[in-house]
Amino acid sequence: MQEINSATDKKTIFGKAFSDYKDKVFSTCMGFVHNTEDAEDLVQEIFIEVYNSLDKFRYESKISTWIYRIAVNKSLNYIRKQKRKNIIQTIELLFDFRKAEYTENSTVSHDQSHNKSENRELKLVLKKALNTLTENQKTAFVLCKYDELSYQEVAEIMNISVSSVESLIHRAKLNLQKKLLNYYKGNY
Repeated sequence: MQEINSATDKKTIFGKAFSDYKDKVFSTCMGFVHNTEDAEDLVQEIFIEVYNSLDKFRYESKISTWIYRIAVNKSLNYIRKQKRKNIIQTIELLFDFRKAEYTENSTVSHDQSHNKSENRELKLVLKKALNTLTENQKTAFVLCKYDELSYQEVAEIMNISVSSVESLIHRAKLNLQKKLLNYYKGNY
């Protein structure tokens, strides 16, 4: 990409960046917030910031790396605000979501319903376990496993070394394994 010389250039570059990265940014946000509406709101905020900051982008890194950094920072800031604001509200939303899913699937056979219920429960347990990871472990894990980015790309986004990413992913996996093992043992 080149330097931005006009409003038309800015719109063109932004349009391409938006079409190329909106789905990936949404996936990143979902990995952090686990709620479609919140992730969609974050995507809007992220791309508003991308548009407003595009003429400040220095092209010292790939535009994708820059956009992912914005997405990670916005997602983490959102989580911090939510925790400060009202943790109880988040829990209630999860249970309301589970009730809505149960109501929608009430016509499904008993076996299908049981399997879907187990899958939903496992997803909730995994989300809960993810939320217990340190901020850096969660960021590295989400970018690597949800977004399927390479360790090198994660390192660039997080502004750390590849070996640090490897270490964070390793510790995140160990912590998740412990949480899931405790869950299956009934100690979670």
